[in-house]
Amino acid sequence: MIVQLSDREFDKLVSDALDEIPEELTREMSNVVILVEPMSAEGPGLLGLYEGVALTERTSEYGGFLPDTITIYRDAILGICRTRDEVREQVRITVIHEIAHHFGIDDDWLHEHGWA
Repeated sequence: MIVQLSDREFDKLVSDALDEIPEELTREMSNVVILVEPMSAEGPGLLGLYEGVALTERTSEYGGFLPDTITIYRDAILGICRTRDEVREQVRITVIHEIAHHFGIDDDWLHEHGWA
């Protein structure tokens, strides 16, 4: 059974997950926007996606770029969770995972440390 949450309830979970990020990290986040979309065009298995230039890859030539985008895919997350608590935890994991990419942390490290 798929968990049913309104868009507003889901957005609140994303906001709550962002509030858990330590302030010293959020201060360092630069030129990034976080979006919630129903589902990825790449398929139903993708829970989140970071698109942009990681902070570790930016040089003095970085400027005039559109914001990096972190997209959280609501329907994909709801589709794999059985309870609201599972949704809350998966949103938290997904948000942290994608923000880590903004800081230049790759999937291998994230998977090794339980942030898959």
